[in-house]
Amino acid sequence: MSEIPSDLKYAATHEWARLEEDGTVTVGISDHAQDALGDVVYVELPEIDQVITAGDEAGVVESVKAASDVYAPISGTVCAVNEVLEDAPETVNSDAYADGWFFKMQPADVGELEELLDAEAYSEVCEAEEH
Repeated sequence: MSEIPSDLKYAATHEWARLEEDGTVTVGISDHAQDALGDVVYVELPEIDQVITAGDEAGVVESVKAASDVYAPISGTVCAVNEVLEDAPETVNSDAYADGWFFKMQPADVGELEELLDAEAYSEVCEAEEH
């Protein structure tokens, strides 16, 4: 079973979101998603200051097996991107919840986080996919 930290919120499309102390939200893909993709070889990140609506495509992650869109779990403005992933996309495989984050957003409405799945509900999504 993939790691699913309980302090994060999740989208059914396998992105995670973490509210930071400064009010920004860090976004990445889940351990389950990186495991399903296999070895990540390329990551396309959004532009700084790009305004994204929840559910919109915010980037792409490519592996040796497939390419997959990365969606914004909430609406907001991109305020940082993880430049480490440009040279070391495999960081997503080794550390999906810390060093392998994709981008940070200034949320339009932090309340949107409450509409995302908690760890238990996301775990059920992952289990349903495996059966």
